[in-house]
Amino acid sequence: MQTTLADFIKGTREGSEAEAILRSCVHCGFCTATCPTYQLLGDELDGPRGRIYLIKNVLEGAEPTRKTQLHLDRCLTCLNCETTCPSGVKYGRLLDIGRKLVDERVARPLGERLTRTTLKACLPHAGLATPAFRAGRLLRPLLPEKLQAKLPPVRAAGRWPTRVHPRKMLVLDGCVQPGMAPNINAAAARVLDALGVQLTVAPKAGCCGALRYHMNDQDGGLDDMRRNIDAWWPSVENGAIEAIVMTASGCGVTVKEYGHLLAHDPAYAARAEQISAITRDLSEILALFQDRIAALAKVKGGPPVAYHPPCTLQHGQQIRGKVEGVLQAAGVDVVLCADNHLCCGSAGTYSVLQPAISLALRERKLASLAATGADYIVSANIGCIAHLQAGTGTPVRHWIELLDRICTAD
Repeated sequence: MQTTLADFIKGTREGSEAEAILRSCVHCGFCTATCPTYQLLGDELDGPRGRIYLIKNVLEGAEPTRKTQLHLDRCLTCLNCETTCPSGVKYGRLLDIGRKLVDERVARPLGERLTRTTLKACLPHAGLATPAFRAGRLLRPLLPEKLQAKLPPVRAAGRWPTRVHPRKMLVLDGCVQPGMAPNINAAAARVLDALGVQLTVAPKAGCCGALRYHMNDQDGGLDDMRRNIDAWWPSVENGAIEAIVMTASGCGVTVKEYGHLLAHDPAYAARAEQISAITRDLSEILALFQDRIAALAKVKGGPPVAYHPPCTLQHGQQIRGKVEGVLQAAGVDVVLCADNHLCCGSAGTYSVLQPAISLALRERKLASLAATGADYIVSANIGCIAHLQAGTGTPVRHWIELLDRICTAD
Protein backbone atom coordinates (compact mmCIF):
# COMPACT_ATOMS: atom_id res chain seq x y z
CA MET A 1 0.00 0.00 0.00
CA GLN A 2 1.63 3.25 -1.16
CA THR A 3 1.64 6.07 1.37
CA THR A 4 3.21 9.49 1.74
CA LEU A 5 3.60 10.48 5.37
CA ALA A 6 2.78 14.01 6.48
CA ASP A 7 5.60 16.17 7.79
CA PHE A 8 4.44 15.94 11.40
CA ILE A 9 5.25 12.21 11.57
CA LYS A 10 7.73 11.66 8.73
CA GLY A 11 11.07 10.44 10.03
CA THR A 12 9.80 9.66 13.52
CA ARG A 13 10.10 6.22 15.10
CA GLU A 14 6.33 5.68 15.04
CA GLY A 15 6.03 7.08 11.53
CA SER A 16 8.67 4.73 10.16
CA GLU A 17 7.04 1.75 11.85
CA ALA A 18 3.58 2.71 10.59
CA GLU A 19 4.85 3.24 7.05
CA ALA A 20 6.47 -0.20 6.97
CA ILE A 21 3.24 -1.79 8.19
CA LEU A 22 1.13 0.05 5.62
CA ARG A 23 3.47 -0.96 2.80
CA SER A 24 3.04 -4.63 3.74
CA CYS A 25 -0.75 -4.46 3.26
CA VAL A 26 -2.02 -5.52 -0.18
CA HIS A 27 -5.67 -4.65 0.64
CA CYS A 28 -6.81 -8.19 -0.18
CA GLY A 29 -9.64 -8.11 2.36
CA PHE A 30 -9.03 -11.57 3.80
CA CYS A 31 -9.03 -9.92 7.23
CA THR A 32 -12.66 -8.86 6.96
CA ALA A 33 -13.75 -12.51 6.82
CA THR A 34 -12.57 -13.14 10.39
CA CYS A 35 -13.19 -9.73 11.97
CA PRO A 36 -15.91 -9.96 14.66
CA THR A 37 -16.99 -6.33 14.41
CA TYR A 38 -17.21 -6.43 10.62
CA GLN A 39 -19.30 -9.61 10.83
CA LEU A 40 -21.60 -7.97 13.34
CA LEU A 41 -21.89 -4.46 11.88
CA GLY A 42 -21.24 -5.06 8.17
CA ASP A 43 -19.40 -1.74 7.76
CA GLU A 44 -16.09 -1.73 5.90
CA LEU A 45 -14.82 0.91 8.33
CA ASP A 46 -15.50 -1.49 11.20
CA GLY A 47 -13.12 -4.05 9.73
CA PRO A 48 -9.30 -4.08 9.64
CA ARG A 49 -8.96 -2.96 6.03
CA GLY A 50 -11.24 0.03 6.58
CA ARG A 51 -9.48 1.02 9.79
CA ILE A 52 -6.11 0.76 8.04
CA TYR A 53 -7.37 3.25 5.43
CA LEU A 54 -8.57 5.60 8.18
CA ILE A 55 -5.17 5.49 9.90
CA LYS A 56 -3.36 5.91 6.56
CA ASN A 57 -5.38 9.07 5.88
CA VAL A 58 -4.42 10.53 9.27
CA LEU A 59 -0.76 9.67 8.72
CA GLU A 60 -0.92 11.45 5.37
CA GLY A 61 -2.26 14.61 6.98
CA ALA A 62 -6.05 14.26 6.87
CA GLU A 63 -7.82 15.69 9.90
CA PRO A 64 -9.44 12.89 11.94
CA THR A 65 -13.02 13.24 13.11
CA ARG A 66 -15.16 11.85 15.87
CA LYS A 67 -16.31 9.24 13.34
CA THR A 68 -12.69 8.18 12.75
CA GLN A 69 -12.26 7.80 16.51
CA LEU A 70 -15.44 5.76 16.83
CA HIS A 71 -14.44 3.21 14.18
CA LEU A 72 -11.02 2.77 15.80
CA ASP A 73 -12.63 2.48 19.25
CA ARG A 74 -14.87 -0.33 18.01
CA CYS A 75 -11.89 -2.56 17.24
CA LEU A 76 -11.50 -5.34 19.82
CA THR A 77 -7.77 -5.69 19.06
CA CYS A 78 -8.43 -9.43 18.95
CA LEU A 79 -5.75 -9.77 16.21
CA ASN A 80 -7.75 -12.43 14.38
CA CYS A 81 -6.91 -10.39 11.29
CA GLU A 82 -3.19 -10.91 11.91
CA THR A 83 -3.71 -14.67 11.98
CA THR A 84 -5.65 -14.48 8.71
CA CYS A 85 -3.42 -11.98 6.88
CA PRO A 86 -1.29 -13.63 4.17
CA SER A 87 1.09 -10.64 4.13
CA GLY A 88 1.89 -10.55 7.85
CA VAL A 89 0.51 -7.05 8.44
CA LYS A 90 1.15 -5.98 12.06
CA TYR A 91 -2.29 -4.45 12.41
CA GLY A 92 -2.23 -4.26 16.22
CA ARG A 93 0.84 -2.02 16.25
CA LEU A 94 -0.63 0.20 13.54
CA LEU A 95 -3.84 0.53 15.53
CA ASP A 96 -1.94 1.63 18.66
CA ILE A 97 -0.17 4.30 16.62
CA GLY A 98 -3.37 5.43 14.91
CA ARG A 99 -5.46 5.58 18.06
CA LYS A 100 -2.87 7.73 19.80
CA LEU A 101 -2.72 10.19 16.89
CA VAL A 102 -6.49 10.44 16.67
CA ASP A 103 -6.96 10.92 20.41
CA GLU A 104 -4.42 13.75 20.35
CA ARG A 105 -6.58 15.56 17.79
CA VAL A 106 -10.17 14.62 18.60
CA ALA A 107 -11.66 15.57 21.97
CA ARG A 108 -13.83 12.94 23.59
CA PRO A 109 -17.17 13.76 25.28
CA LEU A 110 -16.92 14.41 29.01
CA GLY A 111 -18.57 11.12 29.99
CA GLU A 112 -16.08 9.10 27.96
CA ARG A 113 -13.16 11.01 29.39
CA LEU A 114 -14.33 10.38 32.95
CA THR A 115 -14.89 6.65 32.32
CA ARG A 116 -11.49 6.21 30.70
CA THR A 117 -9.71 8.21 33.38
CA THR A 118 -11.34 6.14 36.11
CA LEU A 119 -10.40 2.86 34.42
CA LYS A 120 -6.80 3.95 33.91
CA ALA A 121 -6.52 5.26 37.46
CA CYS A 122 -8.02 2.26 39.28
CA LEU A 123 -7.71 -1.01 37.38
CA PRO A 124 -3.91 -1.10 36.86
CA HIS A 125 -3.35 -0.88 40.61
CA ALA A 126 -4.16 -4.07 42.54
CA GLY A 127 -4.05 -2.02 45.74
CA LEU A 128 -7.07 -0.09 44.47
CA ALA A 129 -8.76 -2.70 42.29
CA THR A 130 -8.85 -5.50 44.89
CA PRO A 131 -10.50 -3.42 47.67
CA ALA A 132 -12.91 -2.02 45.06
CA PHE A 133 -13.96 -5.55 44.06
CA ARG A 134 -14.41 -6.49 47.72
CA ALA A 135 -16.52 -3.41 48.41
CA GLY A 136 -18.54 -4.06 45.28
CA ARG A 137 -19.34 -7.59 46.40
CA LEU A 138 -20.52 -6.34 49.78
CA LEU A 139 -22.79 -3.79 48.09
CA ARG A 140 -23.73 -6.08 45.21
CA PRO A 141 -27.52 -6.18 45.92
CA LEU A 142 -27.62 -2.36 45.78
CA LEU A 143 -25.73 -2.01 42.51
CA PRO A 144 -27.25 -1.78 39.01
CA GLU A 145 -27.63 -5.13 37.27
CA LYS A 146 -24.85 -4.33 34.77
CA LEU A 147 -22.35 -3.77 37.59
CA GLN A 148 -23.53 -6.85 39.48
CA ALA A 149 -22.72 -8.96 36.44
CA LYS A 150 -19.09 -7.77 36.59
CA LEU A 151 -18.67 -8.94 40.19
CA PRO A 152 -18.70 -12.75 40.16
CA PRO A 153 -18.36 -14.48 43.55
CA VAL A 154 -14.73 -14.90 44.53
CA ARG A 155 -13.37 -18.40 45.12
CA ALA A 156 -10.89 -18.91 47.94
CA ALA A 157 -7.30 -19.18 46.76
CA GLY A 158 -6.49 -22.17 48.94
CA ARG A 159 -3.00 -23.02 50.09
CA TRP A 160 0.12 -21.76 48.36
CA PRO A 161 2.83 -24.46 48.35
CA THR A 162 5.75 -23.92 50.72
CA ARG A 163 8.13 -26.63 49.48
CA VAL A 164 11.43 -25.42 48.06
CA HIS A 165 12.50 -26.80 44.67
CA PRO A 166 15.74 -26.27 42.70
CA ARG A 167 13.63 -25.25 39.69
CA LYS A 168 12.00 -21.85 40.21
CA MET A 169 9.79 -19.62 38.11
CA LEU A 170 8.17 -16.23 38.65
CA VAL A 171 4.47 -15.59 38.09
CA LEU A 172 2.85 -12.23 37.42
CA ASP A 173 0.07 -11.45 39.88
CA GLY A 174 -1.25 -8.69 37.65
CA CYS A 175 -3.82 -6.06 38.61
CA VAL A 176 -7.38 -7.35 38.22
CA GLN A 177 -6.85 -11.08 38.70
CA PRO A 178 -5.80 -10.95 42.39
CA GLY A 179 -9.12 -9.33 43.30
CA MET A 180 -11.36 -11.27 40.94
CA ALA A 181 -9.81 -14.74 41.02
CA PRO A 182 -6.89 -15.21 43.45
CA ASN A 183 -7.36 -18.95 43.10
CA ILE A 184 -5.89 -19.01 39.58
CA ASN A 185 -2.27 -18.35 40.50
CA ALA A 186 -2.59 -20.50 43.63
CA ALA A 187 -3.83 -23.40 41.49
CA ALA A 188 -0.90 -22.89 39.09
CA ALA A 189 1.51 -22.92 42.03
CA ARG A 190 0.05 -26.20 43.35
CA VAL A 191 0.23 -27.95 39.98
CA LEU A 192 3.80 -26.80 39.36
CA ASP A 193 4.75 -27.78 42.92
CA ALA A 194 3.52 -31.32 42.21
CA LEU A 195 5.79 -31.29 39.15
CA GLY A 196 8.83 -30.13 41.11
CA VAL A 197 8.75 -26.43 40.20
CA GLN A 198 8.51 -23.63 42.75
CA LEU A 199 6.39 -20.67 41.68
CA THR A 200 7.11 -17.32 43.33
CA VAL A 201 5.80 -13.75 43.06
CA ALA A 202 7.86 -10.56 42.85
CA PRO A 203 5.94 -8.27 45.24
CA LYS A 204 6.68 -5.04 43.38
CA ALA A 205 5.43 -6.31 40.02
CA GLY A 206 1.91 -5.26 39.00
CA CYS A 207 -0.13 -4.47 35.92
CA CYS A 208 1.60 -5.69 32.75
CA GLY A 209 1.04 -2.27 31.16
CA ALA A 210 -1.55 -3.33 28.60
CA LEU A 211 -4.48 -1.51 30.16
CA ARG A 212 -3.00 1.96 30.08
CA TYR A 213 -0.99 1.43 26.90
CA HIS A 214 -4.01 0.31 24.85
CA MET A 215 -6.15 3.15 26.23
CA ASN A 216 -3.68 5.63 24.71
CA ASP A 217 -1.81 6.40 27.91
CA GLN A 218 1.22 4.85 26.29
CA ASP A 219 3.71 6.62 28.53
CA GLY A 220 1.90 5.30 31.60
CA GLY A 221 1.79 1.79 30.14
CA LEU A 222 5.53 1.89 29.45
CA ASP A 223 6.12 2.98 33.04
CA ASP A 224 4.19 -0.09 34.23
CA MET A 225 6.43 -2.24 32.04
CA ARG A 226 9.59 -0.67 33.42
CA ARG A 227 8.39 -1.25 36.99
CA ASN A 228 7.86 -4.94 36.27
CA ILE A 229 11.28 -5.28 34.68
CA ASP A 230 12.83 -3.67 37.78
CA ALA A 231 10.91 -6.09 40.01
CA TRP A 232 11.90 -9.19 38.04
CA TRP A 233 15.43 -8.31 37.02
CA PRO A 234 17.34 -9.37 40.17
CA SER A 235 15.95 -12.91 39.87
CA VAL A 236 16.63 -12.97 36.12
CA GLU A 237 20.13 -11.52 36.36
CA ASN A 238 21.35 -13.98 39.01
CA GLY A 239 19.81 -16.97 37.24
CA ALA A 240 17.48 -17.77 40.14
CA ILE A 241 14.50 -18.36 37.84
CA GLU A 242 14.22 -20.07 34.48
CA ALA A 243 11.00 -18.48 33.25
CA ILE A 244 8.35 -15.86 33.94
CA VAL A 245 4.97 -17.58 33.83
CA MET A 246 1.76 -15.90 32.70
CA THR A 247 -1.57 -17.29 33.85
CA ALA A 248 -3.50 -14.52 32.05
CA SER A 249 -2.94 -14.63 28.30
CA GLY A 250 -3.75 -10.93 27.99
CA CYS A 251 -0.76 -10.13 30.20
CA GLY A 252 1.38 -12.70 28.42
CA VAL A 253 0.97 -11.19 24.97
CA THR A 254 2.00 -7.80 26.35
CA VAL A 255 5.03 -8.96 28.34
CA LYS A 256 6.26 -10.84 25.28
CA GLU A 257 6.22 -7.46 23.48
CA TYR A 258 8.30 -5.61 26.10
CA GLY A 259 11.41 -6.00 23.97
CA HIS A 260 9.76 -4.28 21.03
CA LEU A 261 7.86 -1.64 22.99
CA LEU A 262 10.94 -0.56 24.96
CA ALA A 263 13.49 -0.96 22.16
CA HIS A 264 13.82 2.84 21.99
CA ASP A 265 14.73 3.13 25.69
CA PRO A 266 18.50 2.67 26.12
CA ALA A 267 18.12 2.10 29.87
CA TYR A 268 15.66 -0.77 29.44
CA ALA A 269 15.96 -2.14 25.89
CA ALA A 270 18.35 -5.03 26.63
CA ARG A 271 16.59 -6.08 29.82
CA ALA A 272 13.16 -5.82 28.19
CA GLU A 273 14.32 -8.08 25.35
CA GLN A 274 15.56 -10.69 27.82
CA ILE A 275 12.36 -10.51 29.88
CA SER A 276 10.29 -11.12 26.75
CA ALA A 277 12.54 -14.00 25.74
CA ILE A 278 11.96 -15.96 28.98
CA THR A 279 8.25 -15.20 29.33
CA ARG A 280 5.99 -18.21 28.81
CA ASP A 281 2.27 -18.83 28.95
CA LEU A 282 1.39 -21.41 31.57
CA SER A 283 0.30 -23.81 28.84
CA GLU A 284 3.75 -23.64 27.24
CA ILE A 285 5.33 -24.71 30.54
CA LEU A 286 2.89 -27.49 31.37
CA ALA A 287 3.00 -28.88 27.83
CA LEU A 288 6.53 -30.01 28.72
CA PHE A 289 5.17 -32.15 31.58
CA GLN A 290 2.32 -34.02 29.86
CA ASP A 291 3.55 -37.50 30.76
CA ARG A 292 3.92 -36.58 34.42
CA ILE A 293 0.54 -34.84 34.41
CA ALA A 294 -1.03 -38.03 33.04
CA ALA A 295 0.53 -39.96 35.94
CA LEU A 296 -0.71 -37.42 38.50
CA ALA A 297 -4.30 -37.41 37.24
CA LYS A 298 -6.48 -39.02 39.88
CA VAL A 299 -9.75 -38.99 37.97
CA LYS A 300 -10.01 -39.56 34.23
CA GLY A 301 -12.95 -39.40 31.90
CA GLY A 302 -16.21 -37.65 32.62
CA PRO A 303 -18.42 -35.27 30.63
CA PRO A 304 -16.88 -33.04 27.96
CA VAL A 305 -15.41 -29.66 28.88
CA ALA A 306 -15.67 -26.75 26.44
CA TYR A 307 -12.48 -24.72 25.99
CA HIS A 308 -12.64 -21.10 24.85
CA PRO A 309 -9.17 -20.07 23.59
CA PRO A 310 -8.66 -16.34 24.25
CA CYS A 311 -7.69 -14.15 21.33
CA THR A 312 -4.59 -13.05 23.22
CA LEU A 313 -3.43 -16.66 23.29
CA GLN A 314 -4.37 -17.96 19.84
CA HIS A 315 -3.91 -14.76 17.81
CA GLY A 316 -1.70 -12.56 19.97
CA GLN A 317 0.79 -15.23 21.06
CA GLN A 318 -0.01 -17.67 18.24
CA ILE A 319 -0.33 -20.53 20.76
CA ARG A 320 -2.85 -23.20 19.82
CA GLY A 321 -3.42 -26.74 20.99
CA LYS A 322 -1.30 -26.63 24.14
CA VAL A 323 -4.10 -26.14 26.67
CA GLU A 324 -6.10 -28.87 24.99
CA GLY A 325 -3.07 -31.19 24.99
CA VAL A 326 -2.36 -30.68 28.69
CA LEU A 327 -5.98 -31.27 29.67
CA GLN A 328 -6.25 -34.30 27.43
CA ALA A 329 -3.13 -35.72 29.07
CA ALA A 330 -5.01 -35.45 32.36
CA GLY A 331 -7.92 -37.40 30.89
CA VAL A 332 -10.23 -34.48 30.13
CA ASP A 333 -12.54 -34.68 27.11
CA VAL A 334 -11.91 -31.20 25.65
CA VAL A 335 -14.17 -29.77 22.94
CA LEU A 336 -13.98 -26.55 20.95
CA CYS A 337 -17.02 -24.64 19.72
CA ALA A 338 -17.68 -23.96 16.05
CA ASP A 339 -16.41 -20.36 16.06
CA ASN A 340 -13.54 -20.88 18.47
CA HIS A 341 -11.37 -18.43 16.50
CA LEU A 342 -13.73 -15.50 17.20
CA CYS A 343 -13.58 -13.09 20.13
CA CYS A 344 -16.01 -13.43 23.05
CA GLY A 345 -16.33 -9.64 23.33
CA SER A 346 -14.38 -9.12 26.55
CA ALA A 347 -11.17 -7.58 25.17
CA GLY A 348 -9.91 -5.89 28.32
CA THR A 349 -11.90 -2.71 28.99
CA TYR A 350 -13.89 -3.13 25.77
CA SER A 351 -16.89 -4.63 27.59
CA VAL A 352 -17.15 -1.40 29.59
CA LEU A 353 -16.45 1.02 26.74
CA GLN A 354 -18.42 -0.75 23.98
CA PRO A 355 -21.10 -2.70 25.90
CA ALA A 356 -23.59 -3.25 23.06
CA ILE A 357 -21.07 -4.87 20.70
CA SER A 358 -19.44 -6.74 23.57
CA LEU A 359 -22.72 -8.27 24.75
CA ALA A 360 -23.75 -9.24 21.20
CA LEU A 361 -20.45 -11.08 20.74
CA ARG A 362 -20.79 -12.74 24.14
CA GLU A 363 -24.27 -14.06 23.34
CA ARG A 364 -23.01 -15.45 20.04
CA LYS A 365 -20.05 -17.10 21.78
CA LEU A 366 -22.15 -18.57 24.60
CA ALA A 367 -24.61 -20.02 22.10
CA SER A 368 -21.74 -21.74 20.30
CA LEU A 369 -20.31 -23.04 23.57
CA ALA A 370 -23.72 -24.34 24.64
CA ALA A 371 -24.03 -26.18 21.32
CA THR A 372 -21.03 -28.35 22.31
CA GLY A 373 -23.17 -30.00 24.99
CA ALA A 374 -20.50 -29.35 27.64
CA ASP A 375 -21.66 -28.34 31.09
CA TYR A 376 -18.33 -26.78 32.09
CA ILE A 377 -16.33 -24.06 30.29
CA VAL A 378 -12.65 -23.24 30.70
CA SER A 379 -10.51 -20.45 29.32
CA ALA A 380 -7.06 -18.95 29.83
CA ASN A 381 -7.68 -15.27 30.55
CA ILE A 382 -9.42 -13.63 33.49
CA GLY A 383 -11.21 -11.11 31.28
CA CYS A 384 -12.81 -13.79 29.10
CA ILE A 385 -13.71 -15.87 32.16
CA ALA A 386 -15.47 -13.02 33.99
CA HIS A 387 -17.19 -11.80 30.82
CA LEU A 388 -18.55 -15.21 29.85
CA GLN A 389 -19.57 -16.10 33.39
CA ALA A 390 -21.69 -12.95 33.62
CA GLY A 391 -23.87 -14.27 30.81
CA THR A 392 -24.37 -17.91 31.77
CA GLY A 393 -25.17 -20.20 34.67
CA THR A 394 -22.68 -22.73 33.34
CA PRO A 395 -19.47 -22.66 35.40
CA VAL A 396 -16.64 -20.81 33.64
CA ARG A 397 -13.19 -21.34 35.12
CA HIS A 398 -9.52 -21.05 34.28
CA TRP A 399 -8.28 -24.34 32.87
CA ILE A 400 -5.57 -24.56 35.55
CA GLU A 401 -8.29 -24.76 38.22
CA LEU A 402 -9.64 -27.88 36.55
CA LEU A 403 -6.16 -29.38 36.27
CA ASP A 404 -5.49 -28.52 39.93
CA ARG A 405 -8.64 -30.35 40.97
CA ILE A 406 -7.72 -33.41 38.92
CA CYS A 407 -4.04 -33.63 39.78
CA THR A 408 -3.49 -32.22 43.26
CA ALA A 409 -6.76 -32.61 45.19
CA ASP A 410 -6.37 -34.68 48.34
